[in-house]
Amino acid sequence: MKTNGLKAWVLAARPKTLTGAVAPVLVGGMLAYTDCVQLERKAWWSGLLCLLFALIMQIDANMVNDYYDFKKGTDREDRLGPDRACAQGWITPRAMRWGIGVVTLLACCIGLILLGITMRWELLIVGMACVVGCFIYTLKFSYLGLGDVLVLLFFGLVPVGFTYYVMTGCWTLTLMIASIGMGLATDNLLMVNNYRDIDQDRLSGKKTIVVRMGKRAALHLYLWLGLVAAMLMVAVELMQVFLEERSWFGIPLVAVYLGMHIRNYQKMRTFTGKALNMVLGKTAAGIFLYAVVFALSLWINATA
Repeated sequence: MKTNGLKAWVLAARPKTLTGAVAPVLVGGMLAYTDCVQLERKAWWSGLLCLLFALIMQIDANMVNDYYDFKKGTDREDRLGPDRACAQGWITPRAMRWGIGVVTLLACCIGLILLGITMRWELLIVGMACVVGCFIYTLKFSYLGLGDVLVLLFFGLVPVGFTYYVMTGCWTLTLMIASIGMGLATDNLLMVNNYRDIDQDRLSGKKTIVVRMGKRAALHLYLWLGLVAAMLMVAVELMQVFLEERSWFGIPLVAVYLGMHIRNYQKMRTFTGKALNMVLGKTAAGIFLYAVVFALSLWINATA
């Protein structure tokens, strides 16, 4: 592979992880659509900018993680996860620093455009928090076992909540519950990653939640994160059924997500080492399925 070539940069962006950025915006956008019968054109543009911002911030976080884990020596030869760009020599550290700077600047520009369209100045603080969170996860929180907190915040409350907010100008209880559900479902991706790397993380001094609680408890937590996320999805829709007199026909769709989540849990119990990378991919697909099922059931309940 050509050093610093196009293919290297595509791999450094980790395209398979980008569904994690799309999923919460999809849920927030569908909540906005079903809660407001007629959305202005400006609202749709705002939602698309939220999606673009989320995608670029995900790429930024991936590149920051790649660079700083390489500098810290975390990406050793015994690494079980997918190959990293800096560790493999696909991208030089100097080029990666420049790449991080360019992608961060691009995300900030999109955030400023969104700010200009919506004129909601509180979004400036949210955008700054996203950029800081992108760096602080790898530099500090992942080593203290607090990465799960950032996942809940930046893959749940922020993208679901503020996508809805910029499209509608409102903030509701059902939105909060939906945001937490999305964050819990997404945290399972980090759970699998840390479960696979538990021995390497101990050697590196990373006190992830899996390192702190052990593999057996982590397995149970993986299962319950998905189950609670599914229950919160149903809770949101039941609130809409009883408070807003919507249909309940979309609610049974949650079984589709639950079926995949339980299968992933069973595979996680069976596999070890690099074989867990397959569970990681299936978990990523399950997170996207959660968002699709959530969005589709909301649409069915609102239109049936």
